[in-house]
Amino acid sequence: VQLQASGGGLVQAGGSLRLSCAASGNIFSINVMAWYRQTPGKQRELVAKITAGGSTNYADSVKGRFTISRDNARNTVYLQMNSLKPEDTAVYYCNADRIFWSRGSVYDQWGQGTQVTVSS
Repeated sequence: VQLQASGGGLVQAGGSLRLSCAASGNIFSINVMAWYRQTPGKQRELVAKITAGGSTNYADSVKGRFTISRDNARNTVYLQMNSLKPEDTAVYYCNADRIFWSRGSVYDQWGQGTQVTVSS
């Protein structure tokens, strides 16, 4: 089982980016999927999470600007980021808390990270 994140890049303040993270493998289902971010010298922080049923939670700093969604049939989670600010600059990581697949289940799986840079 692997998580592959994509969609990062350089954007001006006020712009938008859409991140994607696809889980590969013979997967039956995934519990909670989430996006975290990390800047140098700081702890990784939760940005948003979404349950298999579609319930969402957001960090206060991104509420109203970011939207998390998922496609269960494609085992993919998305993060639509609008009205980006320089303080959103970070490496963004996707996470799956529990993946059920053909060989059982695995916990706390992480993608490789994708850089988002917002210029002022």
